[in-house]
Amino acid sequence: MKIMKNKTILLLLILLILTNSGFTQQTNSVAPEATIAESRLSFWEIPYLKKAFINAVPADRNDGVPVGELGVDGGNKAMMLKLAQEIADNKHDPFDSFLIAYKGKLLFESYYRRGRINLPHFQASATKAYTCLALGRAIQLGYLTMTDLDKPLVSFLKDIDTTNLVDGAEKITLHKAMTMCSGIRISKEQREAFKKTPAQLKSQKQVQTFLEHSAPITTASQSFLYQDDPRLVMQVIEALVPETAKDFIKKELLDKMDISTYGWETDVNGLPRSGSRSSMTSRDMVKWGILTANKGKWNGEQLVPEAFINKATSRMLYTGDDDVYGGGTDVSNQGYGYYWWSADLKYGDKSYFCVSAQGGGGQYIILIEELDLMVVVTSHENNNSTLQMVAERVLPAFIK
Repeated sequence: MKIMKNKTILLLLILLILTNSGFTQQTNSVAPEATIAESRLSFWEIPYLKKAFINAVPADRNDGVPVGELGVDGGNKAMMLKLAQEIADNKHDPFDSFLIAYKGKLLFESYYRRGRINLPHFQASATKAYTCLALGRAIQLGYLTMTDLDKPLVSFLKDIDTTNLVDGAEKITLHKAMTMCSGIRISKEQREAFKKTPAQLKSQKQVQTFLEHSAPITTASQSFLYQDDPRLVMQVIEALVPETAKDFIKKELLDKMDISTYGWETDVNGLPRSGSRSSMTSRDMVKWGILTANKGKWNGEQLVPEAFINKATSRMLYTGDDDVYGGGTDVSNQGYGYYWWSADLKYGDKSYFCVSAQGGGGQYIILIEELDLMVVVTSHENNNSTLQMVAERVLPAFIK
């Protein structure tokens, strides 16, 4: 009895020492998975987690995501655990998930509120980045070339009657459409009228309708405007690949990256939605990020040309710092590539160039090439300061 009593006292002393030394337990020991009942609910019906899940040693789930350990394979573990706990305590933007990959390995994984490790999260405009990579895959397979990016978009669409298009329609190239600079200008009233006759928006009729009802396309109108341009790009993919765009994306990207738990809605034109309405798990968002960070390579196979990735993630144009989504005092020089946003994140006396897929409601795949760092975030709150948080709290944990 005396020996047992001494052992109990010893265990209590060890626990006390660990507690006082800043030892942090995982909030949960098992990652939160959606139940069968939850998987049948709409996203907005999923109940909030009772407890956040915070893990600095992500499990190898045999899902194609390389894993490591925060603090061992890089990063300041204490700083990230402190930030994650603050998020769990509602001291920051409300997240559904927050993941960090460094040098190609997932080192940190956390879930909150409606976040589930096996449940796709709506992507909103982050979908545009996936559409970009689908076009890049078509280039890699030879269905079009890098030079074709500067050809008139209508030249790829054989069902278009060019006799009734507005002046300047030929000025719209794939490059212009990929940078949100098509120049198409259609009034809100016209768009509402289109909805009353959806038949005119099926297949390439959608492009025909847009180019017949737009104001003339001019050099002045071909300025940055966040609008329907991704629909034009998906039409080109559909026209050039041997199967449907839906089957092409599944076969040539999703299947190759072992992405099977996802959603991708169909647009009124009958094609996959190109600007929004896909859903991905947070770990699968990491895969899209790895593909991009690796210059188009996945498991040694070149899925997307490196030259295309470099162009897509470059700052081709500046969009201004008046309204930087997720920004703050340390985020500046907002720019745009091929559906990828860019900005400079400042920490101390140095700035780090980052590119990001961004979705309204707070979905991000943030890549900082100089540090070989990726941050993935999902949320369902539109007002956020995610880029500022990365600059202020994540960068210092990975800057040596």
